[in-house]
Amino acid sequence: MNHGLACIAGARPNFMKIAPLVRAFDGAGLAPYVIHTGQHYDEKMSASFFRDLRIPEPRVNLGVGSGSHVFQIAEVMKRLEAEFTANRPRAVIVVGDVNSTVAGAITGVKMGIPVAHVEAGLRSFDRAMPEETNRVLTDAIADWLFTSEPAANENLAREGVPQEKIHFVGNVMIDTLLENLKQARAVKAFEQFGVTKKGYAVLTLHRPSNVDDRSRLEAILRAVTQLHKTVPVLFIIHPRTQCKIKEFGFADNPALNGYQLIDPQPYHSMLGLTESARLVLTDSGGLQEETTALGVPCLTIRDNTERPVTVEVGSNKLVSHQTEVLATAIRDALDISGKPWQIPELWDGQAAVRIAEILKVELLRS
Repeated sequence: MNHGLACIAGARPNFMKIAPLVRAFDGAGLAPYVIHTGQHYDEKMSASFFRDLRIPEPRVNLGVGSGSHVFQIAEVMKRLEAEFTANRPRAVIVVGDVNSTVAGAITGVKMGIPVAHVEAGLRSFDRAMPEETNRVLTDAIADWLFTSEPAANENLAREGVPQEKIHFVGNVMIDTLLENLKQARAVKAFEQFGVTKKGYAVLTLHRPSNVDDRSRLEAILRAVTQLHKTVPVLFIIHPRTQCKIKEFGFADNPALNGYQLIDPQPYHSMLGLTESARLVLTDSGGLQEETTALGVPCLTIRDNTERPVTVEVGSNKLVSHQTEVLATAIRDALDISGKPWQIPELWDGQAAVRIAEILKVELLRS
């Protein structure tokens, strides 16, 4: 017996993508249910998102927890196999590019269950990024590939994916953003931190390439400290990054600690802080998209991006970690006012509905 659509979620970036999908699938009569792999298990990184985004309680939590990439992928696969054996789904839905994504896709394919990948085709062309490996592997084996921007379609076609598997549907992250924006504004999260609307910058850093490299992290924090003298910087600190700052002794150096440290935020608070910021500095993929939709200038401290549409429309700029280069880019970005770019095609809040409509037709054929 098949048990509907198994929607796999494991880490914070997944939750914003799963939320509109579950509602759209339910509305289409596709009987969705959530499987939480437990890849993220901290209250602020997981449970609060289920509450805020009105995601149904997971049917099962695999409880994988932290560990190396290989450990997480292997454990998710092992535990999913047992779950799918006991309760075989009609299809497996995976989103994004975390370890739970590729593990869910491989398990589904190996067990003969069709797999849909939402946010397919994104490429940084940097195989040093663990997420890039997850994207490429997932797209190579999935049955349905749902893309969020035209470049993703081009990437998949270049990799030899049959055209009938590829569906350009828009961005489910923006579905969630638009649905929750009113609530996020009502929170007025910036007031909690003593700053004014459009009078501060937001900083997030979590990628190993930035935070594990002592000289690279030092250069970034030096530029951020310079910015803090002009515009207050709210540094939403990832636990990994906080450990590295302490390990490297940067917290005790006045030239490197010009920011206000903030714990990871619930979804509505983070969305509100992002919308009300004058500038966002990040190495996150999702924030590149959210700032584009919100009309907030974004500097991405990376050498590449898997979301080129954000650069093409002008909302996002890739910038070096080097102190002077980053400081110059910050000064230029602060001069940007208003919203000088167009919202990308199909970022209209209806991506999940389009996915549900396509899957309903596809599943009726099988």
